Amino acid sequence: MATHADAKPPVWRLADGAPVSCVEKIKVLNDNYRELAQLAQDAFEDAVLMECDEAQIRQVLHELVESLHNPYAGRT
Repeated sequence: MATHADAKPPVWRLADGAPVSCVEKIKVLNDNYRELAQLAQDAFEDAVLMECDEAQIRQVLHELVESLHNPYAGRT
């Protein structure tokens, strides 16, 4: 089984659909992706070990992502 440390991140895209081309930006995005993936996996495993319902855990994590707020919306 692949670990999150070697999981292939997505191709990061700008709002217009073009791929992000800055190597430093891609590095930060990929690092954040891997860190979040590992943290989510750890939280998921903890909840399963504490006998929580797997479907509920997935739903809660999904809702957490959906609730994220963009503090830069509307800025140009």
